[in-house]
Amino acid sequence: MSSTLSHALGELNARYHALRKSARLGLFALFLLLMGVASALALHPAAIPDLAEGNHARKANLFSLWDRGDLVVLMRHAERCDHSTNPCLDQRDGITVKGRQMAQQVGLAFKNLGFNQVDVYNSPLRRTEQTSAYAFNRTSTGEDWLINCRKSMLEDVLNHKLDHRNMVLVTHSECVAALEQSLNTPAPSSIGYGSSLIVSIDPKTHAARVLGFVDAQDWGKVLAKRP
Repeated sequence: MSSTLSHALGELNARYHALRKSARLGLFALFLLLMGVASALALHPAAIPDLAEGNHARKANLFSLWDRGDLVVLMRHAERCDHSTNPCLDQRDGITVKGRQMAQQVGLAFKNLGFNQVDVYNSPLRRTEQTSAYAFNRTSTGEDWLINCRKSMLEDVLNHKLDHRNMVLVTHSECVAALEQSLNTPAPSSIGYGSSLIVSIDPKTHAARVLGFVDAQDWGKVLAKRP
């Protein structure tokens, strides 16, 4: 009887230690899994928010910042003729007919957003001049800093931004990328024709912060979220 009891107790003790070992291994495996998830997040940082989706526009305080004149919008020019099979508007270095329609739609959205305190600049190239003309009925004389932008984009933006006035820059994808790089954006955007990167500028500190992007066709969705 004593031998049987001793054997049973030995079995229970062995199973107990086996379970403890299994639990330790399970916790270690869970730790490795969590470390893997953290590493994946570090290697693949969160993308720039699409302000047309969910509550991103409200979370970014987009409308209040616009009303205060604290935003810079970097709008990529509309569809360029020499990179498209669509009919050209006129010259090959300009935009397409489809691009003109897109520019006009974006311009109407900005008009509905409020366009009283806005400065508009475009690069010297025809495709940005045409985009600015059809979107905003304005063209600047051609700002070289909006084409030669790789090294000084952020500095030039801050130098041209006036306090309490929004600024729209009709520019090129490489200039958008240059600004994102200057701001150490973890996951740079790749905006399409007519789309915009939205950046806030603090009027006191002049600190710049990327809020998100809006695709050309999505401004209606953004405006529908305005309080």
